[in-house]
Amino acid sequence: MPKKTLLSWSSGKDSAWTLYQLQQDDDIELVGLVTTVNETHQRVAMHAVRVELLKQQAQAAGLPLHTINIPHPCTNEIYNQAMNNFFDSIKGKGITHMAFGDLYLEDIRQYRIDNLKPTGLEPLFPLWLKATKQLAQAMLAGGLKTRITCVDPKQIPMSFCGREFDQQFLDDLPEGVDPCGENGEFHSFAYAGPMFKHEIKITSGEVVERDGFVFADLILEVSPEGTSA
Repeated sequence: MPKKTLLSWSSGKDSAWTLYQLQQDDDIELVGLVTTVNETHQRVAMHAVRVELLKQQAQAAGLPLHTINIPHPCTNEIYNQAMNNFFDSIKGKGITHMAFGDLYLEDIRQYRIDNLKPTGLEPLFPLWLKATKQLAQAMLAGGLKTRITCVDPKQIPMSFCGREFDQQFLDDLPEGVDPCGENGEFHSFAYAGPMFKHEIKITSGEVVERDGFVFADLILEVSPEGTSA
């Protein structure tokens, strides 16, 4: 029997590439994307992507979207309660696994494992310990298109925010910065690639600094008829 699997979805490139890996696995039956959303601003937590763009990703992936609202700021206790409420809501639906796009941070991996233990769901880490330099190149070669939505200016210059994740971006990264941003150097929004049925048309909005991070607003491009392009 296929593993009925939910995917923890950040809206970024690692989630998108994880989705692509799972789509190619005959043992996996993907049943939905799960995303935490800042309930005040209605944006993906940390990535600051608009919920309307998040919905476009789910539509392009052909999967149901489960959003979990969390306050801002959010304590670990409130976060864990929100997640537990979600897990309670999916009991009895035959879901057996949950996948994550983590790459090599052991403490985060263990945190995921520990949080899933009471739910009975088994964790999956399709990208775990893949060399990030080679992984970034594989993403580009595979046709993944991604825009940078958030940077930590303590780790990379704020001018990287809003840029395309491409070869020039990788070449310009300061020495010591992970090419996949696994240490929180940057976050992204995936808008096209082999995991999607169609490209999500986006345009860049303003770049703002908030809470010690720099965010680039992405906006769904609308056709003259008033529908999404």
